[in-house]
Amino acid sequence: MGLGGFVATPIEIQGNIGQGLPGFTISGSVDSSLREAKDRVRAAIVNSGFKFPDMKVTVALAPAEVRKEGSGFDLGMALSVLIAAEQAEGERVAGTVFLGELALDGRVRPVRGVLPLLLAARDAGFVRAVVPAANAREAALVDGLEIGAAQSLGQVVAWLAGSTVLDGPPEGDGGRPPPIPDMADVVGQAQARHALEVAAAGGHHVLMTGPPGIGKTMLASRLPGILPPLQPGESLEVTAIHSVAGTLPAHHPLITVPPFIAPHHSVSMTALLGGGTGMARPGAVSRAHRGVLFLDECAELGPKVLDGLRQPLEDGRVTILRRDGGATYPARFLLLMAANPCPCAPANDVDCVCSSVVRRRYLGKLSGPLMDRIDIRVQMEPPGSTMLLSAQGESTARIADRVDRARCRARERWRAQGWLTNSEVPGSALRQDFPLHREALAPIERCLRDGRVTARGADRALRLAWTICDLRDGDRPGPDDVAQALMYRDREFR
Repeated sequence: MGLGGFVATPIEIQGNIGQGLPGFTISGSVDSSLREAKDRVRAAIVNSGFKFPDMKVTVALAPAEVRKEGSGFDLGMALSVLIAAEQAEGERVAGTVFLGELALDGRVRPVRGVLPLLLAARDAGFVRAVVPAANAREAALVDGLEIGAAQSLGQVVAWLAGSTVLDGPPEGDGGRPPPIPDMADVVGQAQARHALEVAAAGGHHVLMTGPPGIGKTMLASRLPGILPPLQPGESLEVTAIHSVAGTLPAHHPLITVPPFIAPHHSVSMTALLGGGTGMARPGAVSRAHRGVLFLDECAELGPKVLDGLRQPLEDGRVTILRRDGGATYPARFLLLMAANPCPCAPANDVDCVCSSVVRRRYLGKLSGPLMDRIDIRVQMEPPGSTMLLSAQGESTARIADRVDRARCRARERWRAQGWLTNSEVPGSALRQDFPLHREALAPIERCLRDGRVTARGADRALRLAWTICDLRDGDRPGPDDVAQALMYRDREFR
């Protein structure tokens, strides 16, 4: 199987031994890592106790027009050579997909992208898969395939001969993901806590501003705890993305908790959106799919990097074009940004030494089109000293229960259309299929008339109003819900 972006293609490996000067040729639009496989395959065959043919050896990877990259073809190429040299049986090859990199001593090493590769193999009609033992837990997530865990090339050859049985995937789930800190640890900040609750309930994007040490990062790290666990389909999709990226933990491959991705503020455009040489790999926005992308100190990021978020925020996916073709990855994430009000960022705003021009330029990196896609803007203030000594916030469990109920209401409402959260609903559907009463729309119409919001902003305010309504167990947003949604977008709204 060959992986091109997020799409896998069955690759047939053919081996031939013919007359001519001894040599080893690999054909079929291969990259440098596959050209280097000649030395790995030759050494693995010899060190596993087999004889490498002293003739002209040709291995072809078909179809030739599909670009192949990575070391996952090593095991298949070695078996094709041994079968062509009549040192291995070929009867059990039919209906079986082989994945794995070969070490020089013949061990089968793990590779990335096993989950999407095997999903495509199952859909293509394969019934068995031989994978590295380290990838066996991940491979077991695919139903309908018989999985064999391979330790070495010699073991696979013995299995082809019927003289041994490959181990199955290990029992158990391999452990649990690390715990998420509790919201009760955050003192005060009731406004910001409620904003994150609304954001979690509807999948809305948030910008938090305030002086350093006020709790922005604490709140952000606790946001995944109030998000509902991933549904089975979402979990498999997120796991597949991390498998392609090579960031899937081997001991607990199935991702059931919404991911939390927090790149450093020096992150490049490629690292954020995806890319690289050859075929593009998923970036931070795709690894945060169905989870949270936290950009701390977002004003320190480059303007071009920030504006690169506009397409995935709007479409829920990112398309990257590279030398060997394009790749489209899902990128439906909750964007959470945090920023200081100015470069000097004193604890008290009165101690700021920045000029008004410097302050405007600092947050001015967040362009208008990007800010128009941010549904909730929160200005955080320091809590009082008495609150720091005595107050305790509401627990994650209680907030998560309200968020889960709100998401269930939204999921049931949009079930026929296939949307999971309010933030995914197109504005046209809200206006035509689920219209609000004229009284409820009056605040939005007034803001549109005064130029306070754009048409996109009006649609986003409607989505936010539906989320606020779901949190209070309402049937349809009223004027108060719409007004609150507009206040989250513009604190000066009255």
